[in-house]
Amino acid sequence: MNLPDILKAWPLYILPHHFISRLVFRLTRIQCPTLVPPAIRLFSKVFKVNLAEALNPDPASYLTFNAFFTRPLQPALRPMAAGAQVMVSPVDGRISQMGKIEAGRIFQAKGHEYSAVELLGGDDVRAAPFMQGQFMTIYLSPRDYHRIHMPLTGTLTEQVYVPGRLFSVAGHTVRTIPRLFARNERVVTLFDTEFGKLAMVLVGAINVAAIETVWDGLVTPPQGWGVKRQTFPDVNLAKGAEMGRFNMGSTVILLLENPSLAWNQALGADVALQLGQALAELPAKD
Repeated sequence: MNLPDILKAWPLYILPHHFISRLVFRLTRIQCPTLVPPAIRLFSKVFKVNLAEALNPDPASYLTFNAFFTRPLQPALRPMAAGAQVMVSPVDGRISQMGKIEAGRIFQAKGHEYSAVELLGGDDVRAAPFMQGQFMTIYLSPRDYHRIHMPLTGTLTEQVYVPGRLFSVAGHTVRTIPRLFARNERVVTLFDTEFGKLAMVLVGAINVAAIETVWDGLVTPPQGWGVKRQTFPDVNLAKGAEMGRFNMGSTVILLLENPSLAWNQALGADVALQLGQALAELPAKD
């Protein structure tokens, strides 16, 4: 840890995370044709958003800022990497960390790790398949596309809402705040795939005013202060299909049961990703 990171991160401990995020939720859903398009143009300029990639690139066409933030892209711009055994990136973003899960421990940053059990809601049985598996943590910045897609074809087995804080998930907080991803509010989704169990953990953060899944709609807010487990029959999603979205930016963590996957050698911490890009080759589960 360095001093600048610490100085930027420590005020987050005292901020009213949920109050701020609920306020953002309301503000980003205001319909005002005189304010929304200028706000979109300013945001796009500050964060270097490529509006030309949007299915609808005209800022005046969005009724709310949230509609812009969760905008669809032109489909031809994000083709899925070919190959039945190829796992693809579920989002546009940047790799924070990736690698092996060692005895159930997941690397966060130098000097920081957390457990798969706590990340997945404190259930040993739920976490058991991933104890010697693999993981990838992907950060979505404000400029990125914020819909989340399937990295593999899968059948949903469980959705778990886990309450928590809403610390920022920017680089300085990841390097500074212990067990950050296991402390923040999150939605855990678990799938059966041809290659073993897959967990996709959608991590909330300050200003991330909502997390949605395609089968359940708006998961948070509101929720509560207890872990909430749900099952949804007959949710089968093909590789590349949309599975959820962030209303404002955050982080997706992939956990894979299969320890034998071969990561693309060009990938590593701080490497930028695009939706559909090949991440790994997976052998079929024994």
